Amino acid sequence: MEWITNNMAATLVVIGLALLAIEVAVLGFSVVILFFIGLGCLLTGVLIFVGILPGTLSSSLLGVAILTIASAAGLWKPLKKMQDNVEPKTITSDLTGYSFFLNSDVSHTTTGLHRFSGIQWKVKSTEEIAAGTEVEVVKIEVGELTVAPKS
Repeated sequence: MEWITNNMAATLVVIGLALLAIEVAVLGFSVVILFFIGLGCLLTGVLIFVGILPGTLSSSLLGVAILTIASAAGLWKPLKKMQDNVEPKTITSDLTGYSFFLNSDVSHTTTGLHRFSGIQWKVKSTEEIAAGTEVEVVKIEVGELTVAPKS
């Protein structure tokens, strides 16, 4: 315990960097509280090293708590805005372009079924397509194939 109190700045910097690394590399920035605590530890360690804060255990704990809360309050909205700004990606698959014959009529209001590779897929279309028509997969979603008549 004496070694930690004698080297409080270095200990807090190492703890802060470890928490930031765990948050970003291992958890993929999903548990943001570790990010804020790591940032608080890192900043408190720097403030102790510079001489702004004394290197006592109580001032270190208080500094980590205050800087964690301050960083959470200051960075919450920008991080939330950054997280909400995600572009939807279209799924590309080997099934795109796959063609087969419909077992039942398909339209924008009615869906059909197609069994492929042991999976029962829902088949939908933006236009009316009669049963027996050869179709081609143009879009894939989870459990659903969007088809168009093969040209």
